[in-house]
Parts: sequence; structure tokens; C-alpha cells
Amino acid sequence: MIQFGTNPIAWANDDDHSLGAHVPTTQILEEAGRQIFFDGIENGHRWPQDDPKALKELLNSYGLQFITGWHSLNVLTNSIEDEKLAIQPHLDKLKYNGCKVCIACETSNTIQGEAKPLSERPVLDDAGMTDFANRVEQIAAYCVDQGIDLVYHHHMGTVVQSPEDIDAFMAATAAAGGATKLLFDAGHCYFGGGDPVEVLKKHASRVRHFHAKNVRPSVREVVERDGWSFMEGVRGGVFTVPGDQEGAVEFGPLLQILKEHNYDGWIVIEAEQDPALRNPLLYQTLGLATLKRLARETQLI
Repeated sequence: MIQFGTNPIAWANDDDHSLGAHVPTTQILEEAGRQIFFDGIENGHRWPQDDPKALKELLNSYGLQFITGWHSLNVLTNSIEDEKLAIQPHLDKLKYNGCKVCIACETSNTIQGEAKPLSERPVLDDAGMTDFANRVEQIAAYCVDQGIDLVYHHHMGTVVQSPEDIDAFMAATAAAGGATKLLFDAGHCYFGGGDPVEVLKKHASRVRHFHAKNVRPSVREVVERDGWSFMEGVRGGVFTVPGDQEGAVEFGPLLQILKEHNYDGWIVIEAEQDPALRNPLLYQTLGLATLKRLARETQLI
């Protein structure tokens, strides 16, 4: 059954805590759960991190499920055994809360939080991608053994950013066993130079999580032209929600592809903006209303 969720990053940013520092945690939960009526919410730095029971009780008190959360992989620098130890507490939290997927992304060499232009992001050659995929696949198999799908998050500033990166990574993980699944993020796909419809068509059969993020092309152009960092782009408003007329991503065709592939997971609005400039309550309400309308039109729900 399709469920609709959000991410607290719209209210309080996880990479730059100054964005949304003025927003009380209770406001995030009240708006997401009791005013907009999302089914669930993803992890954020404001939630209890080391107490799965406290996390569940907090979110449930606002009518929200815990959807899942980000885990930073470092398979390019650590041993597989060390990476298994690192991810286990996160898996325990997910299992306690009934989560089905674990979001993961390689961060050992990412520049997503650094003051560097995105043109300097790390790139793997063919051999490097194959080795990387084999390493991720071992962690994915470890997660599957515990009833959790590892969904890899292609992300700006990382080794899996462009549509070509996504294709290569998915092919290499398939060849290594196919335990690794995909978190398809419409915004990161567009920002990274891809056509979201074409990329999703290729990989929909392995998509287990969906981030409904939109992109303002006018800001994206400035990011590329002026050599902005990822976070400069975020602060500048490169991301927005479905339904915003400034956004370039069309979500109707994407939901139609999900329908054709019998997708039955979460659709999450993960669209970080400066909450001092763009009211999260208004934007998240617009995003959810848009997605539900399109989901009805495509008979996804």
C-alpha cells in the first residue's frame, strides 16, 4: 500500500543546522502529523538517535510512523566487517520501528557538505565502480539477511550522481548479486543531469523507495555557471516540492511508471529549503496535495 511521508529536513536541515534552527521540534511534528497529515516521517537530527523505543513513541504521539533514515557508508575506506558493525545499530532501530528499507550513500569522499563546486565531486572509473558496487552489495546482503532492503541514494556531490553513474552502479550491483536496491530521487536525478522519466523507466523494477524532490532550473543554472557547492545550491533554493510552478520535474509520468511496476512503498517529500524564506507548512501541504491528486489520476492509489 502506498504511503506518503516527509522528511524533517524541510524544517530543520541536517547538513546545515543553522537552517531551521529557529523552528521548534514540536512545530515540525505538529505540522507534519496533525496539520498536513503525513503517514510518516524520515529520520532527522532532532529525533532520539540511540533509543528506538523513544523514537517510536515520540513520532506515534503525533500520528506519524518512522519511515526510515539515512546511513553513511564508508565502504571505500573501511573493511566490510567494520561497515557491518557500523550499520548494525541503525538496522536495529529500523527493525524495532517496522521499517522495510535502509537509505545508504557512500560518504567517505563526498563533497556534499563541503565548500567546493560540484564539478569537483569524486568520480570512479569502470574498475573503481565495479569494486565499489561489490562492496556495497556485501552490505546490502547483510541488510537483507535481517529483513531490510538497502536502498542506495544517488546524490549530488558523491560517486553516484549522474545518470551514467546510476546506470553503471545498478549494472555492477546486479552483476554482483542484485541485493542492492535503489532510492530514486527525482530532484537529485534532474540536478545531476538526468531525465527523471527515462532514468526511472530503466531502474523501476529495483526501486524500493521514492523521494519526491523538485528542482528550480533557474537556480540549478546558477549553481553550474558560478561553481556553487551543493549546500550553496540548497541555501539558494535549488530544491522545492511537487506542485511548485518554479519546479521542472513532472511527477505525473513518474507515478505512472511506479504504477506500471506495482510499486507499493513510501513516497516521501524530501525537499530541503530555507524555512525562513519558504514556509514548510505551506510548501509541504502543496507537495502532498499534488502527489495525492496525481496518484489518484494514475490509479496508484
